[in-house]
Amino acid sequence: MFPPLAGHFAKMTAEKRNHKKRSATLADGEIELFRRSVSDARPLSTSFVAPTPPQVPTRARFARRDEQAVLRESLAAGFDDLETSSGDSLRFCRPGVGRKTMRKLSRGNFSIQAEIDLHGMTAVDARIELKSFIEHAVETGLSGVRIIHGKGLGSGLSGPVLKRKVNAWLRHWDPVLAFVSARAVDGGTGAVYVLLRKS
Repeated sequence: MFPPLAGHFAKMTAEKRNHKKRSATLADGEIELFRRSVSDARPLSTSFVAPTPPQVPTRARFARRDEQAVLRESLAAGFDDLETSSGDSLRFCRPGVGRKTMRKLSRGNFSIQAEIDLHGMTAVDARIELKSFIEHAVETGLSGVRIIHGKGLGSGLSGPVLKRKVNAWLRHWDPVLAFVSARAVDGGTGAVYVLLRKS
């Protein structure tokens, strides 16, 4: 009843079979070509040698450790613990000292009750004098003092030695709550205002 359709179906089936035959022949040819191209290949030896780790120079390892310690310390420090971007001004405060207090200190609005001038001292002498000065100030109930450490203009390439030392010492002494570089009229970056903890 439907001969044209049946003929068409038979034609399609025959074409599919021919296509499959051509594909199989092509695949067989490719397989044969591959076999010929790798016929002289030999398996690799199975002996395994573990790679030796590269030797890291001792100096580099210590340098990395120092850099990591500095990074950890800077991350643990608050924003106010870091020196200002100019690198000349000093700024530090302990946790709990508010921004308002720091602003007041940096403007010189705290009463300066005593001061010490460390100009011309060696680092050893300056540390002894400064520690004694801070201890005496705390014992007598002073809360605001000024330390003149100098700008280190005569220190040559080594930079301001006493300034760096004072910066480090004050950060480690518990009675020191905060310090900032002074205003220009009070010594500028050659001096710091220091806020002390009351005993």
